[in-house]
Amino acid sequence: MSDKAPGTDRSSTSLLFRSNERILCFHGPLLYEAKVVKAEMWDGTDPDAPEPGPHYFVHYKGWKQTWDEWVDESRALKFNEENLAKQKALRVAALQASKKRTIVVPAKHSARVESESESQRSRKRVREQSVEKTEEQEVSRSVEVKIPIPNALKAQLVDDWERVTKDRLLVPVPRSPTVAQMLDQYQEHRRTSKDKRRPLRHDNEIVDEIIDGLKVYFDKALGNILLYRFERYQYKQMLEQFPERNPAEIYGCEHLLRLFVQLPNLIMHTNMDDD
Repeated sequence: MSDKAPGTDRSSTSLLFRSNERILCFHGPLLYEAKVVKAEMWDGTDPDAPEPGPHYFVHYKGWKQTWDEWVDESRALKFNEENLAKQKALRVAALQASKKRTIVVPAKHSARVESESESQRSRKRVREQSVEKTEEQEVSRSVEVKIPIPNALKAQLVDDWERVTKDRLLVPVPRSPTVAQMLDQYQEHRRTSKDKRRPLRHDNEIVDEIIDGLKVYFDKALGNILLYRFERYQYKQMLEQFPERNPAEIYGCEHLLRLFVQLPNLIMHTNMDDD
């Protein structure tokens, strides 16, 4: 009797990774160290494993087992120096792109705080912790949006980061096509598509709203969280040279890709319901 599960082939000849192998695995836009618990070749006949090809059940190092999951081969990388460098570069790029919130205490208030008694300071700390806890609860209740980034685009993000931060090279702008032009082209493609599954008018209206929203997000986010320090002077020059244009009408695909990485976090902090 064979112990092979329906829809799977455990033959290791076509599997890139083996059980108990140490790997790096994409979870979102970043790479994490993980261990292959199971390695299987799915043939697509099992309803519970519909996507054919190599799949791996992985456990992320230092994470609870509730995060263990099946991943396809595109999300897994060999644990070697080259991929460790890629992991570090992705992490640095994400840190540089995120804008940290800071609390500035006015000078007069600082002087008053220094004169408070220890008990008053203690009560104040309790109140601040309560406010922080409330903010965390609000974030946890926010809508969670996941935008999968293909590996080829993740590699492009790393190359982009290296060219700007290490090689001191700038993306030539204005770009062609611009962010606005690419989004408009996609919008037009959906409207003129002859696909039998063509969306209803209501769906097109939703897409139109999303496209308009992406343009607004890009215009607002570019100068705040999408630029590296070396690019800020160029950004200032573009605004002075093209005062009648929005950033989405100047910049192109490289910076739009950076927006998609940051977009889930941006949406999470907006007043948006599940619909």
